[in-house]
Amino acid sequence: MKRTLLFLMLSYLPQLGLLAPQVAAEPNPVSNTPSTAADWWSLGEGDFTVWKIEGSKLPHSDRIEQGGRRVGQKIWYAIDADGTLKLTRDVIWPSLRIFPNNTRGSLIQHYKSESEPQITVDAQPLGPIKILEVRLDGMLTFTGKAQGLAIKRATFPSFDKYTAVDRWTLTNTKDKPVVIHIAPVALLAEKDGPYGKSLINVQSDAPATIRLAAGKSASFSILFSAHLDGTPLVTVDGASEEKLRRDFIAHLNQSLCLETPNPILNRAFTFAKWRVAEAINDTRGGMMLAPGNLSFYAATWCNDNVEYAGPFFPFLGESGGNSASLNTYRQYIPFMKPDYGRIPCSIIAEGIDTWGPFDRGDAAMYAYGASRFCLALGDRAVADELWKGIEWALEYCKRKEMPSGVIGSDSDELEGRFPHGTANLTTSSLAYGGLRSAANLGRTLGKTQEAAEYDQRADALAKAIESFFGTTVEGFKTYRYFDPTTERPSKRYAPPPSDPVLRSWICMPLSMGIVDRKQGTIDALFSPKLWTIDGLATQSGDKVFWDRSTLYALRAAFQVGETEKALAFLNQYSHRRLLGEHVPYAVEAYPEGGQGHLASESGLYCRIFVEGIFGILPVGLDRFQCTPRLPDGWSSMALRRVKAFGGDFDVVVSRSGEKIRVQIIQANTTIKNTFVNPGETIEVTIPKSVL
Repeated sequence: MKRTLLFLMLSYLPQLGLLAPQVAAEPNPVSNTPSTAADWWSLGEGDFTVWKIEGSKLPHSDRIEQGGRRVGQKIWYAIDADGTLKLTRDVIWPSLRIFPNNTRGSLIQHYKSESEPQITVDAQPLGPIKILEVRLDGMLTFTGKAQGLAIKRATFPSFDKYTAVDRWTLTNTKDKPVVIHIAPVALLAEKDGPYGKSLINVQSDAPATIRLAAGKSASFSILFSAHLDGTPLVTVDGASEEKLRRDFIAHLNQSLCLETPNPILNRAFTFAKWRVAEAINDTRGGMMLAPGNLSFYAATWCNDNVEYAGPFFPFLGESGGNSASLNTYRQYIPFMKPDYGRIPCSIIAEGIDTWGPFDRGDAAMYAYGASRFCLALGDRAVADELWKGIEWALEYCKRKEMPSGVIGSDSDELEGRFPHGTANLTTSSLAYGGLRSAANLGRTLGKTQEAAEYDQRADALAKAIESFFGTTVEGFKTYRYFDPTTERPSKRYAPPPSDPVLRSWICMPLSMGIVDRKQGTIDALFSPKLWTIDGLATQSGDKVFWDRSTLYALRAAFQVGETEKALAFLNQYSHRRLLGEHVPYAVEAYPEGGQGHLASESGLYCRIFVEGIFGILPVGLDRFQCTPRLPDGWSSMALRRVKAFGGDFDVVVSRSGEKIRVQIIQANTTIKNTFVNPGETIEVTIPKSVL
């Protein structure tokens, strides 16, 4: 690792200019802690990654999820030993409901080879297509050849229609014309549901015969659609849908743009934006972020939606994400009753039902997520509206206070998969974070008495967390996750040992700003006891991992100034997720869920940079604190077109001798230009004139 850090420090990086400076790329970006796994993918020259089949070790297979407003799909693809493609898909229609209309009540149809077009060239079957490369650029595109044709096949969901699209382009590479016949594709299925019968169609818009001159191309689409019986099947043009999809990706590329010297980090950040922003369902209950993985659509969760993704969307400024987040926070308020019974873990089935047999610390998740969302959004009316929900959630937490001063809950966000006791570190840490952010929000709204109370409660809770959870675990001065003497039987795992073992969620106090046990916790997180090739193991000695705790831990490590160590492990993690065996996004868990590309984890990945490396902490509707963590060997970094606090501005950080220069640039005007010592915090106010 020392050798790699030395390489980074010696790498040449151009100096910044005065306005809108550009960040230079490393000549040969490398991981500070190299992964032992081979790369399958490489960076393209634009915003894409590519898998070149020639020279690859075959066979190899992978899967990826894609989302749209009214349809999504999970694609399973494999390149066999002879270079041919096998592809199956699950198409999901979140608002076409089935029985039972519960969390997993979205209409899903699985397709194998029956949906593949049957093509002949000069009366000869097209046969297997030899794949030359696979590309990820917001779409999944296969390029290959067969029977003298160059073949490109791109698959993607419609942006706003009930249709997934396979877009084929055939190019004649012969020196003479060819005659291509494409057999009709017409598959029909139906499924009963609470709103009537859903009719499922697969159709092709290809002409029966194409006479293709030498060097010429022709395109057609296979369309996977569904609609309710009694409503019309909307005609979909594949070319128009491809343009809409590419326009959406291009739109996202114009907001919250990361510039660092490491192109792998830049690309992984861009892809993460795409994943979390594409996964917004337009439902009967309003916009809702869909985590995905063939299970979680048309619903909201207090962790994925409220805690993870909601606080991120204002920085991206994508209208669907902000709308879905606001809708989520609003949906929980009717369940906040005067008797202070628990709120649901999830509001499901487009908002008409709930799930949650226990309290996972959901009120703490709400207080933290809603406060951070309001501060970052910068909208006074929204903040006034959601304040009553934040107040209720914090009062609920107060009523769950244990004699020790920590906050009790029936479970945690892992819902009993691992031991958690009657009070766990995650719930108390989130309650602390909620109190601090609510205090900042309260001051902004003129609620000074409430803000002072929340700060006092946060101070007391921090002491309780230290007293109750602080201890030495497996040789590290860190935190136990719970008191083993209070443990209930775990749903899936054996009872815990009498002595505490390390857990990945010991990162939570650091991520919320509690630094009493900083060094021991950092050492434990990145020790062989917890860190694996796939990030943090959930528990020391176990193979189970959930990316969400890894993403929290990486963000926390940057926040507390462990920049070089955090960068080493962020590089390793990003390299593996972007270019490794299963790409290109953060995942949920393994073995449960099979490393599904849940969208909210991509939001957490982006927050490593926004809140960790750039150290942006919202403290007012128009104000934030900034503690930039410019790594050694980086002369500069930037976040362009940040949309938070009602603004649209750049944050540019550069090295200036022993100092760090921070520029905030709005509409080509520098609104703040200051020099700070490494680790020093500044406060930035976005001028009212630009709100």
